Amino acid sequence: MTYFEAPATLLLVDDLEENLLALEALLRRDGLTFLKARSGDEALELLLSHDVALALLDVQMPGMDGFQLAEYMRGNTRTHHVPIIFVTAGSSDQQRRFRGYEAGAVDFIQKPIEADVLRSKAEVFVDLYRQRRQILAQRDELEAHAAALRTANQRKNQFLAVLGHELRNPVMALSAGLQLVEREVDPVKVRLIRERMATQVFHLSRLVEDLLDISRIDQGKITLRLERVSLQTVLDSAIETSRPKIDAGRHTLSVDLPDEPIWVMADFTRLSQVVSNLLTNAAKYTPPGGRIELVATVGADFVEIAVTDDGVGISPEMQSKVFDLYTQVAGPDARSSDGLGIGLSLVKQLVELHKGSISVHSAGTNQGSCFTLRLLRSF
Repeated sequence: MTYFEAPATLLLVDDLEENLLALEALLRRDGLTFLKARSGDEALELLLSHDVALALLDVQMPGMDGFQLAEYMRGNTRTHHVPIIFVTAGSSDQQRRFRGYEAGAVDFIQKPIEADVLRSKAEVFVDLYRQRRQILAQRDELEAHAAALRTANQRKNQFLAVLGHELRNPVMALSAGLQLVEREVDPVKVRLIRERMATQVFHLSRLVEDLLDISRIDQGKITLRLERVSLQTVLDSAIETSRPKIDAGRHTLSVDLPDEPIWVMADFTRLSQVVSNLLTNAAKYTPPGGRIELVATVGADFVEIAVTDDGVGISPEMQSKVFDLYTQVAGPDARSSDGLGIGLSLVKQLVELHKGSISVHSAGTNQGSCFTLRLLRSF
């Protein structure tokens, strides 16, 4: 809705009902609504709960007259901006007009009222009101955009700092390994150095692949190769991929899969990547010697895959954020700083590309966590 179409409310104040009805009849048109008050006190009550584009006040009213009402309006922060037109049947001498303008009037209308003059003047203030509303809306929109840009810039800077740290460590390790290989003559030690270097190369390649995957998804360039695949085979592949991380933490992995074959429509590689990421995430955030469980359960038309650990858990406020890009939860040791905080975000996006869903539950800090993936079965 543009500001030209936005509804506007006019306040009509007169102690005589017939005068209120006559004013409304003269001004009535699409896009305008009217509030009518028979006294200054009644008008003030209406102004407390309504946003008004223009107030037309009768000057001569019993009790609080139009001038006093205008002074109250000007003294209130909620209503001080409302333009006021006085409607009077009395004399329009200079002293009376001066008092009216001093009270905050923008114009006077003499009775009997000239309909065209009243409509024209009202239309000016209605248009000004709508333009002001549009400007305020644009200001709020700009402030929201500016806040979003500040947040994005802050996250970008944090991400670049983490990325620099994550890239520097393996690069330094590779550089040191090359120097050691050049000086070392013992073939056993050389082999060990090369194995450590291979581990760093693998870490670097995983970082780059995760970054590329996030970029591809954002650009809509990831296409799944969907086919009817065995769930058990997918999970076996994920376990094999994540086994080194699990074994490095001396964790116990228990697996509970259905006895009968279960089929899903999925991209084998991507679904295996999803489950593998969940398993390595569990290993990362579980203290050494912890327990990790992989359980698959079958429903009428769906299958659920749950990865549960007895690790550091997730606080209630973080559970709504763990799938956000670059978000990381504090872990049990320095391993929590490994990675870029994009693994779970990538998992969620890949799951959604499979038309599935993923959720997380944790009783809180140091209470472990459970990630549950749901996919449709294929028959």
